[in-house]
Amino acid sequence: MSAWRFSRYFLGSAPSITEARRFVTTLLRGSPIVEEAELIVSELATNAIRHSASGRFGGRFLVTVQAHPDRFWLGVLDEGGPSSPKVFRPSMGAEGGRGLLLVSTLALDWGVWGDDRGRTVWAVLRSQRQTTSCS
Repeated sequence: MSAWRFSRYFLGSAPSITEARRFVTTLLRGSPIVEEAELIVSELATNAIRHSASGRFGGRFLVTVQAHPDRFWLGVLDEGGPSSPKVFRPSMGAEGGRGLLLVSTLALDWGVWGDDRGRTVWAVLRSQRQTTSCS
């Protein structure tokens, strides 16, 4: 596989989460990790509109997908906010708070760049699903 990169801006509204998912699934069609990538981008886009200025009227977020021979890099750039994204262990019965925990479970690596004016939350996936053998 050769290296490539695509990015697209989305309006900071709930319907754009579906569009961001479709963007990723179209780019990664046929890849064994398309479902994981779709879920990660969905979580990161949701966080962008819920917890940053991207969710305000006129706000937007940017989704970037980069392919490398052995991995995919996914990033969501938001318009910033007062606090940096963190993984929380949700309490029993809580409806939210699992997004970054899920991302950290699915991704090979993940992190946050930026500050209150704009942050990119990113995740790396292997280009092939991990398989484990029982010997």
